[in-house]
Amino acid sequence: MSPVLILSIALQVACCVHVVRTGRPLYWIFILLLFSYIAVAIYFLAEVLPDLRNGLGSRKVARKMRNALDPKRDKRRAESNLKLADTQENRRELAAESLKHGDFDRAAELYASALKGMYATDPDLLLGLAKAQFGMGQTRQTRETLDALIAANPEFRSKDGHLLYARAVEESGDLDAALHEYEAVVQGFPGEEARLRYGLLLKRCGKSEQAVEVFNEILTRSAVSPGYYQRDQREWTTAARKELAALES
Repeated sequence: MSPVLILSIALQVACCVHVVRTGRPLYWIFILLLFSYIAVAIYFLAEVLPDLRNGLGSRKVARKMRNALDPKRDKRRAESNLKLADTQENRRELAAESLKHGDFDRAAELYASALKGMYATDPDLLLGLAKAQFGMGQTRQTRETLDALIAANPEFRSKDGHLLYARAVEESGDLDAALHEYEAVVQGFPGEEARLRYGLLLKRCGKSEQAVEVFNEILTRSAVSPGYYQRDQREWTTAARKELAALES
């Protein structure tokens, strides 16, 4: 049997299986069996390709490519939306996009202007404002905003917010208090950033042995974690490995 015929049969069988599994009309099976390569090509273009284009994975890839080619596209869209309608939702969206792109002044302005009326103590807006303030180097204001957030929303919990608070305390120079905050935030933090920053502060405070333990823990946790976690946390595990090498040299 020739390789061309074998390939044709394999493609026909694969397409027929796809017809049955995806609930396509059964007449496709007859078309596929009768017309070989031509039918396979038509079936792929008519039934398979649209699914590939509209699938979640395909959308994610397309979004990544779009963002790589035009990283500020979403920010421009958010700007346009706010010009068209100055709503709370549009203000939030543009503030978040500004924050993502490092435009901290604009983000702080938008978050502050949104903190009015029934949203005056909104925890998400206050957290966004604190992130913008920290990005501008305003550590005192960052702490004050986060303190106000917790005072107004005692039940609100945010690991990112707690880490931000620890970083603000560290930047303010209160290292003992920062150690206490980091020690608390690493418990259950979804990732290795908090643990790495805790290790770096321990090293800064001259607690090298404890820092080594923390850096080793980062590498151990990563080694036994799934591949996607290792990829997501590569920035922090790479830094931990470098710090560990420097401390043990």
